[in-house]
Amino acid sequence: MKNSTTYRVIYGDTDQMGVVYYANYLRWFELGRTEFLRAIGVPYGSIEKNGIYFPVIEVSCNYHKPAHFDDLIIIETILTSLGRASLTFSYELCRRESRELIATGWTKHACVNRAGQVAKMPPPIKAKLKEVILPAS
Repeated sequence: MKNSTTYRVIYGDTDQMGVVYYANYLRWFELGRTEFLRAIGVPYGSIEKNGIYFPVIEVSCNYHKPAHFDDLIIIETILTSLGRASLTFSYELCRRESRELIATGWTKHACVNRAGQVAKMPPPIKAKLKEVILPAS
């Protein structure tokens, strides 16, 4: 499954050069991931209430074109890998109107408990994620 989230760039996202500050792309990955989980019926807040967390353990972002104030972007998110205690999401950011590619990337997450120890993913969550995984090609 691919989930699409729309976001309009605000002034606070930009730097002195008038382009989006590089770290904000990672915030948009988080937005895409959060909305992906919500769309499949597993909102992140409910995962945390069960004592499970998905901290980012690796991240990659390739910048293709700069984003600017007031750009309307689409954040496309897919789940590409699901392990016993890990998962990986991939992202594609593009301008909504032109579909011009802005950035691509991925995040890898561990599954940990409240104590921060690696934990097996709860079966109901893992089952839901298995339904929507699109392995990377």
